[in-house]
Amino acid sequence: MDFTSWMFDIQRRTEVALDRLLPAANQPPTRLHEAMRYVALGGGKRVRPLLVQAAGSLVGAAPAQIDAVGCAVELIHVYSLVHDDLPCMDDDVLRRGKPTCHIEFDEATAMLVGDALQSLAFSVISDPVLGGDPCRKLEMVHLLAQAAGSRGMAGGQAIDLGATGQDLSVEELEFMHIHKTGALIRASVMLGALCANAIDDSLRMRLDLYAKRIGLLFQVVDDILDSAADTATLGKTAGKDAAQHKATYVSLLGMQRARSLADELLSDAKSALDGLGDSAARLVEIAEYIVERKF
Repeated sequence: MDFTSWMFDIQRRTEVALDRLLPAANQPPTRLHEAMRYVALGGGKRVRPLLVQAAGSLVGAAPAQIDAVGCAVELIHVYSLVHDDLPCMDDDVLRRGKPTCHIEFDEATAMLVGDALQSLAFSVISDPVLGGDPCRKLEMVHLLAQAAGSRGMAGGQAIDLGATGQDLSVEELEFMHIHKTGALIRASVMLGALCANAIDDSLRMRLDLYAKRIGLLFQVVDDILDSAADTATLGKTAGKDAAQHKATYVSLLGMQRARSLADELLSDAKSALDGLGDSAARLVEIAEYIVERKF
């Protein structure tokens, strides 16, 4: 199966799994459940589930467990988008080509949607029905919690809010995005690998290095797209960072240097996988897709 067909297949599988895991819209409290389904279904590139699937396949993990872990990571990601779009955060009105949660519903519902999606993510990843070594599952829960918390995604958002309108160095910008964007992407790779019964330290280090590089790569490309693409193409408000006077890789480095940095990060990510052969092909293809994506 070529990469595009594989990607569409994983996106479809993730959609089906999320539809099954999310509460039915007619189940009370109906407004909350309707809103949860509104934000989690029918959109998004599903990059994080793709990474879980690629890493899980690399180590021969069970498909059912990979699907569940991919959904858990995606639920955390979607919850973060709902909260990031709120007026008290980035104050955005468009996400994935449709009105943001607080616009379609209301701010209080959006807050509860984020809370409920986060809780559901941990319910999914810790479900005893999935089986597996209990110590390994506990490690996975711990890893996801750290990636989402104050030393990961939430901490990165706090740094971002505090940095609005401030002059940042490239090093400070990188530190922010290692947490805000990179932590959950890094966790996606490692959680996929941890779906297997055991992985050796060498492979763990290789995958972690790869994940760190593509975490930054994703943000560099995001900044390039935010500067170069329009709102219709992105599915979210274009130029928002510039309008809010936020530092980006484009504003600090310029477009040409930002593109060069993306190429360097891509090369580093591929190098981390050297020697793993065809089994790592999907991870390589995802890194290339991150660079080549248009939206």
